[in-house]
Amino acid sequence: MINAPSWTLQYVLVAFVALFAGPGLSKLPEAQSFPLTLFGLTGFQTLHLIVEGTSLVALCLLSLRAFRQMPDNGRGFSFLRQLVLPVTILFILIVMDKALHIDGLSLVDRVGPTRYTLTYAAALMLIGFWITATWLLHLDALHRFFANPAGSSRREEPGAPADDTDEIDLERERGRSDTAAHIPTTQNGPPSTLGRYKVLKELGRGSMGVVYLGKDPTIQRFVAIKTMRFDEIDDRDKLQEVKARFFQEAESTGRLSHPNIVTIFDAGEEDDLGYIAMEVLQGTTLKQWSRKPNLLPLEKLLPILATVAEAMDYAHQQGVVHRDIKPANIMLTTDGIVKIMDFGIAKMATSSKTQTNIVLGTPTYMSPEQIAGKKVDGRSDIFSLAVVMFELLTGRPPFTADNVSALLFAIAHTPHLSAKAIRPDLPPTLKNILDRALHKDPVHRYRRAGEFAMELRSCLEELAA
Repeated sequence: MINAPSWTLQYVLVAFVALFAGPGLSKLPEAQSFPLTLFGLTGFQTLHLIVEGTSLVALCLLSLRAFRQMPDNGRGFSFLRQLVLPVTILFILIVMDKALHIDGLSLVDRVGPTRYTLTYAAALMLIGFWITATWLLHLDALHRFFANPAGSSRREEPGAPADDTDEIDLERERGRSDTAAHIPTTQNGPPSTLGRYKVLKELGRGSMGVVYLGKDPTIQRFVAIKTMRFDEIDDRDKLQEVKARFFQEAESTGRLSHPNIVTIFDAGEEDDLGYIAMEVLQGTTLKQWSRKPNLLPLEKLLPILATVAEAMDYAHQQGVVHRDIKPANIMLTTDGIVKIMDFGIAKMATSSKTQTNIVLGTPTYMSPEQIAGKKVDGRSDIFSLAVVMFELLTGRPPFTADNVSALLFAIAHTPHLSAKAIRPDLPPTLKNILDRALHKDPVHRYRRAGEFAMELRSCLEELAA
């Protein structure tokens, strides 16, 4: 894995040498008496050729190194990684043309000025098409790079399944939320009000539906409003069941009062649109640190995971299971506070489906009992948090496959990857904690998330000793 700033500096320096060092050195008086001559050139022309040739070879090596080793983070690095080769070839072509006109006019004359010009123009056009196509194909990565300044030097990683990031940031247009799932919106735009809340703008999409920025005019408080459409459920009996579950889950989740769990203020229904109003957060989710080279150091990561486990333990004692623990649902606010988002939301969202035996959660982070469609308890969340922990420690999830069906089978039946095999510097205690939390049988996992948290903090103390 290369260091992008260091690589960029090297690239710029070599490009500078290729452009200016050769002509500069060849003008020195000593260059006229340069003893080595090649291809019938004079001494200073040979020196010019050697300097530029060496620089271009170094530039090619730097470009190949970037293409092979630069982290594919789905953002700025991904964009740069794909553009580096065509841009380098274009640069080499321009430098070679310049060198030929200075040192190799005889070669140009031999080929023929007209034929040379046509060949050069055709090469420029092909490389131009290559750069344009690459730019357009990876434009979304560039947009994500500038849309999320907090993660511009980080990576949300390639190769990982897309999932929701219900992150709302008042500093960035008062909010933003990304998702990989397509959720229909109304044809007439956002409603003007939902309950007592004035709807200010659409923020994005979440796991339930459209997310709006709202304001409570009574106390002048901004809220994030997550919605679920009820009018898309045709079966009347099913509709009543969905509504009952929606408000039951909203009530149970709203009872949670913990500093590390996002607060739900209100829930209601208006014009066949169910909504939940919750606090607005500023910060970044753990998804920003789930891939190399942006992994958090152990002394910072373990307290975050322990805090999440303690908040989960509190919720489990209140009878609330999250069901969708993943990096995108855990936020580190700008004040350094850990917040778990979307408690109970996964169940609410899925309750609107008409299919039976539906599986809740994001596939990569599901527990085996979720996949089997069994009743889940807090130990399912412990497994999901262990998957998150594995990913944040190693830069990859413990279970991977080419498709969702194979992934679900692997989670249910295949042993997880060894964290120490991927990252040998991990202490054995941490490996033991992961192995227990990732056990297929919930009976052999930690009984409570609080125990998981205690083990993580004990491990942290051992590292500090």
